[in-house]
Amino acid sequence: MTSRWFAPETESVSQASLVFEHIVPNGKGLAFRLWHLRLANSARRCDGCIRVDLCAPVKGDHLSWYSIIHFDSPDHLNQWLKSKQREALIEEGRKIFELYQFKSFSTGLEGWFSRSSKVEQFGLGPSAWKQNLAVVLGLYPLVMVQTFLFTSLHFMHSWSHASSMLVNNLISSSILTWIVMPLVTKGLSFWLTPDRHASVKLNVLGTCVVAIALVAMLSLFNYLEL
Repeated sequence: MTSRWFAPETESVSQASLVFEHIVPNGKGLAFRLWHLRLANSARRCDGCIRVDLCAPVKGDHLSWYSIIHFDSPDHLNQWLKSKQREALIEEGRKIFELYQFKSFSTGLEGWFSRSSKVEQFGLGPSAWKQNLAVVLGLYPLVMVQTFLFTSLHFMHSWSHASSMLVNNLISSSILTWIVMPLVTKGLSFWLTPDRHASVKLNVLGTCVVAIALVAMLSLFNYLEL
């Protein structure tokens, strides 16, 4: 069963959503639903709230409840996250759920930029332009080297273009997700922070590092005629 609370529809180019997971002991499901209704109503009263979805729990030794809160912009979502009313509700909720975590989504790339933490992180991750530059920094050399190796080894040489492209994408996306991007995000961790937490100096420094790295790789690949 899915419950939804609707706020007035808002059209926005940059929406932001937050996925919550609450671990609730068996026998406290009703108490959690009543508490979550109050949490949803607090979000509805904030500017920019689009809707709140509460999904049926995943049953096991305990109940795992998942809810999704949608706002029309990251700023409005952050305002609600830092509101006094929400903080008070979370403190009340700790008597019901054992633990909780949340993950924000605004660009679709957040999985590569998430950080594990035992405390709440109120930034929604690095801004979209930083995420895109970081992905290009990791993807560009990967594609260049992979193409060179596959061509030199005549790997999939006799395959159809559609088949070889599918396998190429599967290989490159896997390497990018589990090897390249963790290294990129670790190396650029000083720069891949929410804009509100980054100084102008760090923003400029990080951007210059990425730009220099891209130009250096471009020059190297041209020199090697890859």
